[in-house]
Parts: sequence; structure tokens; C-alpha cells
Amino acid sequence: MKAFTYERAATPADAAASAKQHPGAKFIAGGTNLLDLMKLEIETPVHLIDVNGLALDKIEPTAEGGLRIGALVRNTDLAADERVRRDYAVLSRALLAGASGQLRNRATTAGNLLQRTRCPYFYDTNQPCNKRLPGSGCAALGGYSRQLAVVGASDACIATHPSDMAVAMRLLDAVVETVNPDGSERHIPVADFYRAPGNTPHLETVLAPGEFITAVTLPPPLGGTHIYRKVRDRASYAFALVSVAAVVQPDGTGRVALGGVAHKPWRMEEADAQLVHGAQAVYDRLFADAQPTPENEFKLTLAKRTLASVLTEARA
Repeated sequence: MKAFTYERAATPADAAASAKQHPGAKFIAGGTNLLDLMKLEIETPVHLIDVNGLALDKIEPTAEGGLRIGALVRNTDLAADERVRRDYAVLSRALLAGASGQLRNRATTAGNLLQRTRCPYFYDTNQPCNKRLPGSGCAALGGYSRQLAVVGASDACIATHPSDMAVAMRLLDAVVETVNPDGSERHIPVADFYRAPGNTPHLETVLAPGEFITAVTLPPPLGGTHIYRKVRDRASYAFALVSVAAVVQPDGTGRVALGGVAHKPWRMEEADAQLVHGAQAVYDRLFADAQPTPENEFKLTLAKRTLASVLTEARA
């Protein structure tokens, strides 16, 4: 691990301003992903800004009837909240499907959204990776790609986003609240939060330098049947090969989002409109532009079958 300086931020605006003043700085809260990457010298921040004392750990109702989730709310607390379990069950189930209990006790809402990929070539510093070292190439394209993206990828990167929580947040149309170094605030729909890899896969979100997440807001509850189904290589502590989040209404309408298949939670509103026509119609829209590798082509069949199973369960 390389040497770094450290401070404790007094306010969210101070945290953002300090990050702007220290190029290459990182915010640290739970540290469940960042510290691992620092040990491997994949992340080498010159300055760490501890944000644990910023009192952003509350879950509060909004005037519109939704919930405002502080950036520092731990995953365990969010999954266990009575309002989340009752009104946003798909989010609670997605959180409980992720990581282990010990990690959920430390991991935060903002940190979960900002997780970096678990592509094996990103973690292997002896291999080229455009996400880790821009312009070095993508070893995954001709290498081991079983767990990687089948849609939304590019010639520069086929990594997937690892978060289960983010899939549910995308399904629910959550909005990310931020503060900038100049004190201005921004509200970013999760739908617009993640960048496509293109030729710059190292730029993963639309956050500006120093911009700090303060909360995530959920709209009023959707009702209906909430399901989160995660298919993985083993029953616990594994990232999704394919996951499906769904909310289905009694009349057959609803929405779906998938994880484990792209660089971000994968949802298309035009695919939601096909729910009344069945899983095949939804699948055809979601994966019309799929470009799998020979090693991960099975994910397309897995996604179709998982989607069909989830919709059957919801309608039953």
C-alpha cells in the first residue's frame, strides 16, 4: 500500500472541497472495496477523506411519499428497515443477496453504488486493463470472460458492475443526491449515473472531480409483487452471473432490471412495456444488441430462463 495523507471531513461540502484540492483523493467510509484495491495498489489515493462523521446515516420519509436514504446508511440497516421491507421489498432482498453479513455491516449506500468491477483482469496488475490503466488494452476480450458482460460493453472493456443494490435502485427509479466542491447540489437519476464504457472505461460514473454523494432518494412505493433472483456459482458470497429484479402488478404490467450482464444495472423501459406479452418479448428487447463471447454466451440462456421463472412466480 502506498503512503497517503488522511483527514476527517466536518461537512459534506468540506469533504467535496477537500477532494477537489487534493487530486487523486478518495472518500472512505466502510472501505470494503477501497481498502482491498489499495492493498493491491490498483487504487493509489494520495489523500483519504474520512466521511463517517457526517451524520448521513438516516432513512427519512420525503414530502412526496418516498424515502431519503443517507449515503452512510449501512447495507444491513437499510435491508432491515421496516419501511424498506414493506414498501421496497425488492431493495431489501437485493441487499441481503449481496456479500456477507460482516461486509453488509460496514458497507454503505453510496459505497455500494460506487463499487468497482470484479473482472479478474482488473484485479491482476500483470495483465492489461483499460479500466485500471487507460490505453493498455483489455485482456478479457481474448481471455477468461465467463463472468463478464454480454450487452452494453465495448471493444475497450467487457467488465460488469458487481452491485446487487444498484439493480434494485435502477428498478425503483432512485435518484442520487450530491454536493459539489463549490457547494452546489445535484440530483442524478440512477438511470443516468453510470457511463457506458466506450473508449474510456476508467470513467465509470458521471460524478465530477470532488463531487460527493450525500443521499439516495426513492420515489413513492410501486406496490405489486417484488422479487429479486440472483443466480451465481455458489450459494453465498458470490457475485451474480445473472440477477433479475422485478416489480409486477396484478394486471401483468411492471418493470424489470438485470444485474451481472452489463457495465451497469440493465433496464430498458421499452422492455418493461413488453411484460404483458411474456418473458420472451422482454428478453428480445433487453438483449437485442447483445455481443457475448464464446465463454459467456450461456448467460443469454440463463437470463431468459431466470426472467421467465421470476415472471411466473410474480404472476402466481
